[in-house]
Amino acid sequence: MEYRRLGNSGLEVSVVGIGCNQFGGKVDREQTAAIARRAIELGVNFFDTSDSYPAGGGQKGMSEEVLGSALKGYRRDAVIATKFANPMGDKPGWRGTSRRYIRNAVTDSLRRLQTDYIDLYQVHMPDFTTPILETMSTLDDLVHEGLVRYVGCSNFSAWQIAEAYWTAKTEHLTPLVSAQNQYNILVRNVEPEVLPACERYGLGMLPFYPLASGFLTGKYRPGESAPSDARLASGGRMAERTLTEGNFAALQKLESFVSGRGHTMLELAFAWLAAHTPVSSIIAGVTKPEQVEANVRAVEWKMTADEVEEVDGIVKR
Repeated sequence: MEYRRLGNSGLEVSVVGIGCNQFGGKVDREQTAAIARRAIELGVNFFDTSDSYPAGGGQKGMSEEVLGSALKGYRRDAVIATKFANPMGDKPGWRGTSRRYIRNAVTDSLRRLQTDYIDLYQVHMPDFTTPILETMSTLDDLVHEGLVRYVGCSNFSAWQIAEAYWTAKTEHLTPLVSAQNQYNILVRNVEPEVLPACERYGLGMLPFYPLASGFLTGKYRPGESAPSDARLASGGRMAERTLTEGNFAALQKLESFVSGRGHTMLELAFAWLAAHTPVSSIIAGVTKPEQVEANVRAVEWKMTADEVEEVDGIVKR
């Protein structure tokens, strides 16, 4: 397993990460334990969850709860990343990045995770109602109190990353070390501004949806019904953006590209991301140990600059 520093920090994370958004929902407690155990055996140390998971319904907080139980006995070998800010209730004070809410949220997450510290505590979504200074100073307090080791963000734009960086720098606060955004061969929104901001301000990129919600595995075919359990089977905006004529044409060319080199589409999706800086760990949701094994094998392919350029030519907009 390859390990990389998370941004400019000293924290080392496995280039393959475990997305825990289905834990406590589609993936039950026993399955979660089996996945965590196999991941640790393979050298995977990065587990990413949120207080608002499992996704797609289920009791919020259950992902943290079952993950905490699964990592008992492995705490020293695991880097636990969780997030806050998404709604945890309908009443005021149950979402956001205010000092009051963060204090309540971190206490709840620590309890559910059954740990006395969180390795990486991330703002799940930007909060336009709370001053960034209030958020950053509260996160800095958590670090100094030993409740949190590092802090990061998710779904931030480049200007929000810059604002957080300069707030931390001018106020002598703990800076962000990571940015978690959607990034894959087909979705390149972070390339013009977010990736350069990460490189300039020392943040590691943590891409989610590396398989474009399963599209890059080839499970979707034009004119055919999607598997009933597939993420895009129910339609919606994400399906409309992904299941397009242009993407299907690109997929066909990418499949020819990998077959000629003895690789799979899954291996391409991971290897392509791993070839980009400042990617630190690739977050992929898994529902069984065999998927962890496949993801780990995928990053054994070290793509050359020419191969990356050829792929970029295939999917060039």
